[in-house]
Amino acid sequence: MSSPGPKQRIFAKLADIAQAIGDAHRLEILEHLAQGECGVDDLAARIGLSIANTSRHLQILRRARLAEPRRDGRRMIYSLIGETDIIRLTSALGRIGERNDAEIQLVINSYFRTRDELEPVSHAELLARLKSGSVMLLDVRPEEEFAKGHLPDAINIPLAELECRMASLPRDRTIIAYCRGPYCVLSVEATAVLRGRGFDAYRLEDGYPEWKAAGLPVAE
Repeated sequence: MSSPGPKQRIFAKLADIAQAIGDAHRLEILEHLAQGECGVDDLAARIGLSIANTSRHLQILRRARLAEPRRDGRRMIYSLIGETDIIRLTSALGRIGERNDAEIQLVINSYFRTRDELEPVSHAELLARLKSGSVMLLDVRPEEEFAKGHLPDAINIPLAELECRMASLPRDRTIIAYCRGPYCVLSVEATAVLRGRGFDAYRLEDGYPEWKAAGLPVAE
């Protein structure tokens, strides 16, 4: 039996990387790490797993060279390796899934489009509106994620605080909300609440990581 050629060897290693991201929890971990570096304990709390299980998933991502740790005292802090490429990879995976998988299409139609019948705002449209000064950007992620990076001039009101801080929002400007990515529900829920209170509100088509990966300006 002949040994595998160079192409087969490369494909085998690419298959290992595909296997590393081929888990729902690990895809969610990648989404959270795309917001900025994060400790194992914080990741575990965000995705609803034990610290031991979260560490196991992170080790798989580490072996695939998708994430790397650094030590901060007794804590291990993880970040993405090749952040832009990983964000583009998961975005492409999402597009393929939306095109090919009936269950994904059902979820998008039954939740995202039911909660938000209006078309999300694209990057190009948001850039044009920002130049005209006609919109206000609302980041509805948790405060610690906002602090790691956000769209320029955005204000941060986490979704859980939106009801009690709504009086501070302008009624004479369009509000565009964004969060972690295209499947994050925070901005969907925020725009529904805002519209219910009479605000002219829309959501961005994706999130902070995709905006950053597109080479658009961010603030940190």
